[in-house]
Amino acid sequence: MIQVAKVIVDVPTMQTNSPYSYLIPKQLENEIQIGMRVVVPFGNGNRKVQGFVVKIEMETINTEKLKKIESLMDLEPVLNTELIQLSSWLADTTFSFRVTCLLTMLPNVMRAKYSKQLKIVNDQISKQQLVAILPSTSWDNFETDELSTLQQSELSNLRKQGKIEIVYRVKNQAQTKKIFQIESRLSVDQETKILASLRKNAIKLRQLVHYLANHATKITQTSLENKLNITSATIKIGEAKGWLIRQKVEQYRDPYKDLKKQTLPLTLNQDQQDALDEISQNIDKSQPQTFLLEGVTGSGKTEVYLQTIAYALTKGKTAIMLVPEIALTPLMVSRVKGRFGKKVAVLHSGLSDGEKFDEWRRIKRHEAQVVVGARSAIFAPIENVGVIIIDEEHETSYKQDDSPRYHARNVAQWRSEFYKCPLVLGSATPSLESRARSERNVYQLLRLPKRINGHPLPKVKIVDMREELQAGADQNFSQPLLEAIDSRLKISQQSILMLNRRGYSSFIMCRDCGFVLKCPNCDISLTLHMDSHSMKCHYCGHEEPIPKQCPNCHSRKIRYYGTGTEKVEQELQLKFPKARILRMDVDTTRRKGAHEKILRQFGEQRADILLGTQMIAKGLDFPNVTLVGVLNADTALELPDFRSSERTFQLLTQVSGRAGRADKLGEVFIQTFNPDHYAVQLAKTQNYENFFRKEMYIRHQGKYPPYYYTLQITAAHKEEKMAAKKMYAVLNELQPKLSSQAIILGPTPKPIARVKNKYYYQIVIKYKNEPNLHAAVTKILQESQSDYRQGIQLSIDAEPQSFM
Repeated sequence: MIQVAKVIVDVPTMQTNSPYSYLIPKQLENEIQIGMRVVVPFGNGNRKVQGFVVKIEMETINTEKLKKIESLMDLEPVLNTELIQLSSWLADTTFSFRVTCLLTMLPNVMRAKYSKQLKIVNDQISKQQLVAILPSTSWDNFETDELSTLQQSELSNLRKQGKIEIVYRVKNQAQTKKIFQIESRLSVDQETKILASLRKNAIKLRQLVHYLANHATKITQTSLENKLNITSATIKIGEAKGWLIRQKVEQYRDPYKDLKKQTLPLTLNQDQQDALDEISQNIDKSQPQTFLLEGVTGSGKTEVYLQTIAYALTKGKTAIMLVPEIALTPLMVSRVKGRFGKKVAVLHSGLSDGEKFDEWRRIKRHEAQVVVGARSAIFAPIENVGVIIIDEEHETSYKQDDSPRYHARNVAQWRSEFYKCPLVLGSATPSLESRARSERNVYQLLRLPKRINGHPLPKVKIVDMREELQAGADQNFSQPLLEAIDSRLKISQQSILMLNRRGYSSFIMCRDCGFVLKCPNCDISLTLHMDSHSMKCHYCGHEEPIPKQCPNCHSRKIRYYGTGTEKVEQELQLKFPKARILRMDVDTTRRKGAHEKILRQFGEQRADILLGTQMIAKGLDFPNVTLVGVLNADTALELPDFRSSERTFQLLTQVSGRAGRADKLGEVFIQTFNPDHYAVQLAKTQNYENFFRKEMYIRHQGKYPPYYYTLQITAAHKEEKMAAKKMYAVLNELQPKLSSQAIILGPTPKPIARVKNKYYYQIVIKYKNEPNLHAAVTKILQESQSDYRQGIQLSIDAEPQSFM
């Protein structure tokens, strides 16, 4: 019997979900563990690739047939057994390769090239002992795979005993943060003798000696300098005289170190208490029940979340909480950190690679019990989970756009089943899929029907822009909305205005020949940005100067059409010269910390108007906001997508809920060219129940989710005929394996047929029960590896959020 490791290898052009068998060298038999990364030989040549150990077995097999594991990349597992199991399920259900799923679970730092540093923990062994295993010249640029198996074995044992640790350092990216730490070498008995040897006017040195003799605990150099009002020069003198040890130590990067505001639990109303009791009972019973917490805007869902997390912590368990948008994260983090302090770790794309890595390690080392973050935080390496919460569960940002195309809600349900803990899905406007599941008692519905302050929902007025334009109104602002903004400015109340288009203008067109300037790489018009004086493509990032004359007929009659947030900001400033306006869109929030800065300014009432895209529609809670204006409610309605009405209703309901959240009554103006559309009319009264019934009827008629499952297969290639040919080949392979009840749409070009110089063709399958579909699509996925070499990219999306 020999020990064999089952390894998922990372070979982009030869991916497979089946692990390869590798012989474990004798020296590593007691060191290698599931979840470690290893270096293995692959193919016929001397190629070395990384792989993940997903299983270890004893086998009776001819060892001559097996290649050996070359070396370890880690001295401890980077993924636990739960996440290894999860990767298998994820690959199977999202039609993706398992190595992609494994890499998705790790921070960028772990996926990139990185160096490692060997560090002795608390002087548990001497430097000489470690040098006997590994020369000190290799400590700062430590590469496990360059060591002998004997060295790997000895170092692995030292790590298990807690005598050494490996500090990861990213090359050319984030560096491990190092600070100087001071440790005293003086005792109280030595103080008098040393002070007698110093000059009387050596005041700073005397202060340092007194402190060191009376404080045995370690302190950072910066803290010591501030405490004694001394400089680094004084400390270096102390080091030279042997009074102290000064050494560099690693310090976690804390993106929220300035958050010190503590909050106390609030008194719950009866509806909130009932919801909390139901969820708490399931925590006690260790039941993986999914709850749908449907609560109107301002009904206190966040407080229910916080007290649920607190309850899980009292039971010795941990918690995961997801929020959909990066713009919401700082607000939610301040609330959760205010309640639970250092127990909270944060994971989202707004953090630097170094900050994310440090937070990931805090979670893995059990130093954090609560994880807050966006979609990818669902893969946090946290254990003993007591509750998982997904706020604004209807948001499409919970679905990953590229492989693996997972939905965070589905992953959360898997982890809920694994840990036998409740999953809470919260929203004022649940997705139709979730609400339909509650109707069938798959989810348990909990309702918060009233605002916590007892105030009514804001008064909503629908403005027919067709009539306004006929009456001579501005293209972007109706007269009623302008008057409402003006009245708020006079009484020092704040307004939020939403326009779901960034940039200055949607496109430019020649009035002589009708030419529209398009992206050379994509089938989409370029958007005008006045702040950078350029035309930009929001799909591929192409940028070019604003033309002064038509590139087609050379006429100078170039005009701007459509409206973006940048243009509206300029118009607002002209109409209200004294108003302080903040703009929040992708362009103004590119810099790190920009979201927090804008929201903090607005929260501190250093601005009168917050103008932004849909990122301002959710989660914001400002007591002085009494007016919300939606400048164009028709943006989503115009899209050729079966979810367009649902998204419009959700967006209008969510943004309306930003008004009147405290003691002041709120008012909302919705400007639209489709005032009679049911999504607009029902959003006026936030009547989710009626919208749900109406939309479900329409979905049933059109045979769309949640009545049907959907699957989208897409092929992309630089030549249109190659993409189309591949899609017809896929159709021919699938059709014989599907029943007559399955509905196949396509192959057709995607609505935006060319992006980044590639043409896209798609097939959409709508079905209820197709037992042969999964195996057929999995086979197509495996065969796609040969297409990859021909430049064809095949993607498979189970339950796509959009067919655009």
